[in-house]
Amino acid sequence: MTAVLRGVVPVLSTPFDADDEIDARTLAVEIDWLVGWGVDGLAIAMVSEIVRLSDRERRELTVQALAAAAGRVPLVVSVGSESTKASVALAEHARDAGAAALMAIPPVVVALPDAQIVDYYRSILDSVELPVVVQDASGYLGRPLSIDLYVDLLSRYGPERVLFKPEAAPIGPRLSELRDATGGAARVFEGTGGISLVDSHRRGIVGTMPGPELPWALVALWRALERGDRETVDSVHGPIAGLISLQSSLDSFVAVEKYLLRQQGVFVDERRRRPYAYDLDDETKLEVDRLVALLHQVLPDPLS
Repeated sequence: MTAVLRGVVPVLSTPFDADDEIDARTLAVEIDWLVGWGVDGLAIAMVSEIVRLSDRERRELTVQALAAAAGRVPLVVSVGSESTKASVALAEHARDAGAAALMAIPPVVVALPDAQIVDYYRSILDSVELPVVVQDASGYLGRPLSIDLYVDLLSRYGPERVLFKPEAAPIGPRLSELRDATGGAARVFEGTGGISLVDSHRRGIVGTMPGPELPWALVALWRALERGDRETVDSVHGPIAGLISLQSSLDSFVAVEKYLLRQQGVFVDERRRRPYAYDLDDETKLEVDRLVALLHQVLPDPLS
């Protein structure tokens, strides 16, 4: 019943065809590519552009991703929405489709008191017997979730049912605060795309949920952290941190990810759902290419 989630769990990028429909064939190529690099799981979440998908498309994406993954790695499905009823319905669909775990941002249109947010998460947790990752996407969606809220949910459901993906600044001190407030019981995923991965690993995280564009580098970095290989950690993390520093919004994350997926032959184009507020200019592309080239110098043959 309970999936053991840890390690590198990339968030899928959703490919679209010329008719602006989900491109299931390219999605399968992406998933095969990620699994081939040894990722520990996959996720559907914010950079999958779920906020620009219809309810029907979110369900279709879940079914298509599960079919392509074919049980090789667990799939985490984001079910957050603006109403408890809608989130519960998405959670039940994901469970019935075969998802290993769920993830949810809180409602973001209005600022809710902690009691209402706890009730929202409890409704999701009580509706399905699956682990739920509580995602604080406040970096681009709103105010941070409180540490007390995390502690409340963890005390009610335990660390096998409720996990956390905190993204509020300052990342490091808040991770330590959560760790200390729960006696080290909280199971936490780094949620900054990898820019804070080294510091977060030292503070006791169990994994990272980056974008899908550099699995060969993120898997290498995670494994180096786990075995205490500081030389590899220092050489790989710098270019990754540089890349993520160029991505300051949801649209910029998606733009860079799809650019690099096309550069590596995974995607045939970089189509995104409109409207969006960010485009990569030529000079930013040059900087992205320069940083990826630095990674290739450290990890010289990512196709071997």
